[in-house]
Amino acid sequence: MRAALVQATWTGDTESMIAKHEEHAREAARQGARIIGFQEVFNAPYFCQVQDAEHYRWAEPVPDGPTIGRMSELARRTGMVVVAPVFERDGSGFYYNTAAVIDADGSVLGTYRKHHIPQLPGFWEKFYFRPGNLGWPVFDTAVGKVGVYICYDRHFPEGWRALGLGGAQIVYNPSATSRGLSSYLWQLEQPAAAVANAYYVAAINRVGTETYGDNDFYGSSYFVDPRGQFVGEVASDKEEELVVRDLDLGRIEEVRRQWAFYRGRRPDAYGKLVQP
Repeated sequence: MRAALVQATWTGDTESMIAKHEEHAREAARQGARIIGFQEVFNAPYFCQVQDAEHYRWAEPVPDGPTIGRMSELARRTGMVVVAPVFERDGSGFYYNTAAVIDADGSVLGTYRKHHIPQLPGFWEKFYFRPGNLGWPVFDTAVGKVGVYICYDRHFPEGWRALGLGGAQIVYNPSATSRGLSSYLWQLEQPAAAVANAYYVAAINRVGTETYGDNDFYGSSYFVDPRGQFVGEVASDKEEELVVRDLDLGRIEEVRRQWAFYRGRRPDAYGKLVQP
């Protein structure tokens, strides 16, 4: 399966940001990609660098809002599965950090809502988002079984495992991660999750310095296979980039048979792990 992801710089407004991603998607389709994923809240700046109620204006309904409507049309026209992360407004006063998974015919299969919400300098997300409440769905798409984990989620192994138990073959992890301690973890945690759960991971990070705050997002997006090996080169840490890679889904079953991590699990012994 040929898969794509986009790491992008903020343009200054939603319309041009969406248009930029539409063009990247059309180029990915021209290169033969059958699935594409975008970065965290791709149609907006990463406004969580500050706590200011004006930024609720970036939120919109899912799936009935304008951005997901355009992404559905994009999926239908390109014949690609699209993973589109946005700031979701669910009725009055309920907001989530969400990704919609759209099938190749334009139908919205469902959404994932970010579970783990950070609240620390530069990442004031609890000011904006409620914790996710839809579990860890795995979507049966035209290209296979697709899961989503979002940014800070990646530090928590439980969701990665839940997606694997749900049959995920590829997990998209859209992020907004800036330079600092996480730079080291960026190329450690997600390959480790791919190995532990025997699936592909598409790790997507924003790139560049944005309007709100001074976080320098370092890109470095990549695909990693079930053996924890990068598929092709890791993307630039400074420049916008469309990454298109060929993924051998047959490798998933090969690795699961060889290492047998799922067979060797001991859920009967893990009860205390989920106690408060």
